[in-house]
Amino acid sequence: MLHLEFNSESENEGIARVVTSAYIMRFDPDMEEMEDIKTAVSEAVTNCIVHAYSDENGKIEMDISDKENVVKIEITDRGVGIPDVKKAMEPMYTTKPEEERTGMGFSFMEAFMDEVQVRSKENEGTRVVMTKKIGEKNHLNG
Repeated sequence: MLHLEFNSESENEGIARVVTSAYIMRFDPDMEEMEDIKTAVSEAVTNCIVHAYSDENGKIEMDISDKENVVKIEITDRGVGIPDVKKAMEPMYTTKPEEERTGMGFSFMEAFMDEVQVRSKENEGTRVVMTKKIGEKNHLNG
């Protein structure tokens, strides 16, 4: 298991991607699996930076673990929380249209990962848990 804690600053999104890539390399992912996971992590971390803390600087935690080629990534913030998770996960929904946000973050996470769970409590924060089996295509074709 790997635990990483970092400030909610935009440059740290790239660090989260690199750390995730390094962790999952041991499973010999194909390029598509690698890009899918990195994109999902990027979206989750960006959501924390933009929505959880707005103009404040807060902490983001990332935990990566694995079991039998299934990688589990948890991204947690202690920000404002999401009042209506179901609505927030709808495609094109955004709380910041003035910033030209697409509202596709959760949709991308769901498209690129096998499973995405979001737990949130107002004024306490949000946890996004994503899982993906790596190497599935290699086993099917080989």
